[in-house]
Amino acid sequence: MASQSGRTYNDAIDALNSLQTPYAIVEARRKAGIRPDATSIAEMQVYLQRIGYKLSDIDRLNILHVAGTKGKGSTCAFAASILSQYQKSHGVPRKIGLFTSPHLIAVRERIRINGDPVSEDIFARYFFEVWDKLGEAEEREGPIVIDQRLGIPMPPRPVYARYLTLMSYHLYLQEGVDVSVYETGIGGEFDATNIVEHPLAIGISTLGIDHIFALGDAIEKIAWHKAGIMKTGSAAFTIEQVPEAAKILQDRAKEKGVSLKVLDVDPRLKGVNVRPDAVFQKKNASLGIALAETALQKVDPNFTPDPTKLSKEFVDGIEQVVWRGRCEVKVEGPIIWHVDGAHTVDSLKMATKWFAGECAKRSGPKVLIFNQQGREEAVHFLEGMISTLKAQGQGSFEHVVFCTNVTYAATGYKRDFVNHQYDPAAVKALTAQRAFAEKWSSLDPTAKVSVVPTIEDAINHVRELGKTSLGEGETIQALITGSLHLVGGALGILEGADAL
Repeated sequence: MASQSGRTYNDAIDALNSLQTPYAIVEARRKAGIRPDATSIAEMQVYLQRIGYKLSDIDRLNILHVAGTKGKGSTCAFAASILSQYQKSHGVPRKIGLFTSPHLIAVRERIRINGDPVSEDIFARYFFEVWDKLGEAEEREGPIVIDQRLGIPMPPRPVYARYLTLMSYHLYLQEGVDVSVYETGIGGEFDATNIVEHPLAIGISTLGIDHIFALGDAIEKIAWHKAGIMKTGSAAFTIEQVPEAAKILQDRAKEKGVSLKVLDVDPRLKGVNVRPDAVFQKKNASLGIALAETALQKVDPNFTPDPTKLSKEFVDGIEQVVWRGRCEVKVEGPIIWHVDGAHTVDSLKMATKWFAGECAKRSGPKVLIFNQQGREEAVHFLEGMISTLKAQGQGSFEHVVFCTNVTYAATGYKRDFVNHQYDPAAVKALTAQRAFAEKWSSLDPTAKVSVVPTIEDAINHVRELGKTSLGEGETIQALITGSLHLVGGALGILEGADAL
């Protein structure tokens, strides 16, 4: 559908894609050592003012702000799901916003209201309202130099992820959202979502090594960035961290005058069906519970947490949470697809352990589809998957398929998946995939390793394996993991869905 100006959702996505930073510029900034810093926040504040808002307006959204390396998306999903169940029986909050990244199939999945992605026409309408306001402000006020390192004016519109963050504030404020859950993009201190001054509460999930260029190569540096979302006067929660990270979080909390509460697994979860049934997910659920309780105490004067047991709304919120692309199982004839996005060494080990647990109930050959694009360190992620599967008594992957994040063999990327930040020559030449294949073959010479150009080719390759003779009662156990762009593209193909 078209927005009121006649511009469509597809027009909005094409315009949004024009705001991606091209690979050549990404590389130039990397080589020059230019990392996100305080100017990122200063620029976001200017953009917010240019679309007609003050920082204090964002406080009306009653934001629950979540950072972390692993589990931050799941934590956000738990919090939003609990609020949604409470809304069904109590009528409050009136509207719940959920802002996450990346998307799996459609960009509009990043901006949800009451659990659903905003519609294409709503997305297009607010997208172009922000687009036009920023263009008019640039013409009226002229260029502004914020980043003194380069001495060049800030662009008329922010880059891709920051634009969506800015647009989400506009959309949620106009649509009357009264509680919103925001997942940081990268880090925390200089993340676009961190212009909020008075969140209701913040949560920091498990920390690990990721986004080394932007955040640093040590857990202490990463913890410093994540701790940046803590704000004086706002409740703050985290879960058990490695000692080095825990110290930095507490040091920064003290600097900010914040009481950071470290949560154990909530004892009230006993008997609650948390999926997957693993300690890491129960920690995420515990964080989600604490955040939801804080929000409800603000928006519903009749709500009082029960320290001894969870109410039905909280139990239902946890048991019925929907967080696509994580620990999903889909049966397709002789193939059982296991889909789990994982982008760090630790999360890939967790994904493999979960897969091994599922395979323990069944017999048949194991197949892996994997990709991580544009991350040289990802070649070192593979060994952990091999050792984890073996340690769980599940042997090895008989077939391993490496592909790019390009969706379709004939038409290439769905427009929502277009990504200019990767080296197009490397994608075309399958450079990363060939490196993965070489590494895997050196680690497990018995595996049948394939390299294919698209996600569709990878899925078809496994489907062909499904046509071969299997023993009685056997099925092909296929794990799709790595990049969430891979996972999203795969789910789109497996389900024929337009959004999740």
